[in-house]
Amino acid sequence: MTTARDQARRRAEILHEALPYIQKFSGRTIVIKYGGHAMVDPELKASFARDVVLLKHVGINPVIVHGGGPQIGELLDRLQIESQFVQGHRVTDEATMDVVEMVLVGRVNKEIVNLIQTSGGRCVGLSGKDGALIEAKRKRISVGTSGSQPPELIDLGKVGEVEAVDPTVIEAVERAGFVAVIAPVGRSSDGETLNINADAVAGAIAGALRAEKLILLTDVEGVRVGEQLIQSASANDAAGWITDGSATGGMIPKLQSAIDAIEDGVGSVHILDGRVPNAVLLELFTDEGIGTMLTATSETRVRTPD
Repeated sequence: MTTARDQARRRAEILHEALPYIQKFSGRTIVIKYGGHAMVDPELKASFARDVVLLKHVGINPVIVHGGGPQIGELLDRLQIESQFVQGHRVTDEATMDVVEMVLVGRVNKEIVNLIQTSGGRCVGLSGKDGALIEAKRKRISVGTSGSQPPELIDLGKVGEVEAVDPTVIEAVERAGFVAVIAPVGRSSDGETLNINADAVAGAIAGALRAEKLILLTDVEGVRVGEQLIQSASANDAAGWITDGSATGGMIPKLQSAIDAIEDGVGSVHILDGRVPNAVLLELFTDEGIGTMLTATSETRVRTPD
């Protein structure tokens, strides 16, 4: 039978386990891509906000990049604007872009800011257009054709990819003691507003900041290769999983974001199950973590079932 003294001792052990990690990461920047179920469930939303506040209070500089696909889809349906997808990308015309910016910048971003501030944090909501943070260009994808015809290039409309990041505004926010919360909307060189994949934005920002870590919250336990759940691996391994088809669907942009971030000097990338309460703290401050960690040189390790 577990006694109150046993529970108190376990809490003390957890704090002792966390201490060296807190000391190691104090003063460092960690970029967190916030998305999936963690953005929908009220308890998980509150838990995430408290985690961010705790990180800031122990001297770590969290930077939040968020998604918002379900919220965008919900409003488009209400406005009877049909959504069309090509290879997982939402084709974005002028009317759709207006909705995307309204939802991401005007609604979701401010909800996250409010959540963190309600938990005792201090936040500034930004989009990639603020302070010339993200310069982007239109993204075009290649679609295979039949026979000997060359692949067809598809224009997705106002869907962008990151060309450059100027982190000056984020650094100013950090120096002032605030947490930056960033919507993945950027601006092209000719002033066009573009919708960008949030994983790609998080990776590019982490690289520009030379962040200690990039954390990607998702709705799966981590990276699976076949039946194996990966605990740690290298960026080269991740590239191989994309090439050989082991990675599919939404995991592909996450792995590509991780690879790009590591090439840009980010220390490690962590792909976590955001459905687990306190997932960020469990990954950062415990010896085993809970997700998949990718670095430049890690040996491949597989998680054993609990």
